[in-house]
Amino acid sequence: MSNAIIYLIPTVLAEDAAETVPPYVISAIQRCEVFFVENERTARRWLKKVWKEMVIDNYSWFTIHKAEEEVTAPFRKALSEGKKIGIISEAGCPGIADPGQHLVAVAQAAGAKVVPLVGPSSILLSLMASGMNGQDFRFRGYLPIDAQQRSKMIRAMEQEAIREGCTQLFIETPYRNNALVKDILSVCQPGTSFCIASEITSAQEYIVTRTVREWKEKGVPDLHKKPVMFLIGKRN
Repeated sequence: MSNAIIYLIPTVLAEDAAETVPPYVISAIQRCEVFFVENERTARRWLKKVWKEMVIDNYSWFTIHKAEEEVTAPFRKALSEGKKIGIISEAGCPGIADPGQHLVAVAQAAGAKVVPLVGPSSILLSLMASGMNGQDFRFRGYLPIDAQQRSKMIRAMEQEAIREGCTQLFIETPYRNNALVKDILSVCQPGTSFCIASEITSAQEYIVTRTVREWKEKGVPDLHKKPVMFLIGKRN
């Protein structure tokens, strides 16, 4: 059994929305001795913003982005030393569509205490605001890049949404957002509900649910290079 404590530290979804992270998260940050982060530069900048007195160089830093296996050894060492460890993803909540789950699994296997902290999750916030089924939903992550496979996946998600009432949530690389929307509007049935949740928690937040038919009639905003969560569901 390890005496270490792992804090899963949420971060902001938008840089100008520091108020979306509860004060008790800062208290947890102040207890940490070592940090495993998705992006060290942005994590350092954010921590310094919420805790101005923090001396950044007093802490050990390890990057987990696309290299979680490589940081397993120093993470195990920190566990064995009983450290208070902070895990920070690039935006939102660690382990939920963001790096961190591998290290959390290692911590659980070692018997360490894992403390999830409340913060903004684009998945939950978009679902809350969409008006779609919040009791039965699936997060699909990124859809296939191949056009045929992507269209096939969109049809499958729509069929499940209509058949079972299961809300489908997914994301895309920001520079391909507009192309994805075009595919959805061409593939899905006119009566299917489609929600676009863009730049959540920012001053430019845009969360709108319409049918595919209504989107075609009223037009779609330019989503190029914006963080967006997409949802497909059965119209109530």
